[in-house]
Amino acid sequence: MKHLILVGACYLDTILTVPHFPEEDSKLRATAVQVRRGGNCPNTLEVLQQLLLSGSANDSEPDSRQQRPRVVQHLVACLPNARAAATGKILSSFGPGSPIDFSHCIYRDHHDEAASSYIIRSAETGSRTIVNFQDLPEMTVGEFENIADKFTEHAADCWWHFEGRIPETTLQCIRYLRRVLPGGTISIEAEKPNREGLAALAAESDVVFYSQSWATSQPAEPLYLPGSGVHQPRSLSERRGNLDEGGASALSIPGGEYMHCAANPSSKEILVVDSLGAGDTFIAGVLFGLICHPDDWSAEAKLAFGVELATRKVQRDGFAGLGNTNT
Repeated sequence: MKHLILVGACYLDTILTVPHFPEEDSKLRATAVQVRRGGNCPNTLEVLQQLLLSGSANDSEPDSRQQRPRVVQHLVACLPNARAAATGKILSSFGPGSPIDFSHCIYRDHHDEAASSYIIRSAETGSRTIVNFQDLPEMTVGEFENIADKFTEHAADCWWHFEGRIPETTLQCIRYLRRVLPGGTISIEAEKPNREGLAALAAESDVVFYSQSWATSQPAEPLYLPGSGVHQPRSLSERRGNLDEGGASALSIPGGEYMHCAANPSSKEILVVDSLGAGDTFIAGVLFGLICHPDDWSAEAKLAFGVELATRKVQRDGFAGLGNTNT
């Protein structure tokens, strides 16, 4: 049995679709509004939940689900108090009977509102402008250590994935795992190029998922990255609803094996419906390959599966049905 523990923030997203991005100090009528749960790690878990329940297109044997290791998913996130309507909305968003373990979430008793994102999505260019508001106290190192200690008996079977939000705290959490729970695997997501401390997290991790904007902001010789550095498909550019061939790349160190997978190798036009969470979907696909198919899928196959999954995601609204490879 494997344990996959994702550590990151949960949001309630309010998505406004507008004809074009508004000018400053102007008024513009939205054509649609949607409120849904967001957050990088929760999005990744939602997709992984589907993959683990329904299998994947790359499984060659009909009974491959039985051959894969059982994976227990856990979410570590700060939420409002357990009785708050916002908390109920977040937890119910994973569907009835979700197998995800929420017992390690940290509930803030004196808060009723979740962290929020307000997203302006332009129909003209496909751009997304995101404004976040976070009033919940962040997870402390001590709180994380208490959670990590509960996995002591399963240390070698744990995969810890961190959203690189608060590097100074995350770095201490990773070092605690290395010291107290050795043998597990650690991955991080490095996304924002202006966030100091992400390079230090990358140096401590086994697998690094990084955006193109973060990668290009780093020194020309990023060979301090251990494990596998993996590009997220946030490097894909959306313009007038079309997805280009940016794709994703991966670098294995110390072997130095580099590989690239185009998002659209057939060069067929792809209509981008909803790019929110494409990177989170990519991470879900690659994690699925790394954890469930460590030996029977090549590195190229794992990368290609993540890219193909993210490409399918941007052609639909939300994440529903991604585990069904026939859709």
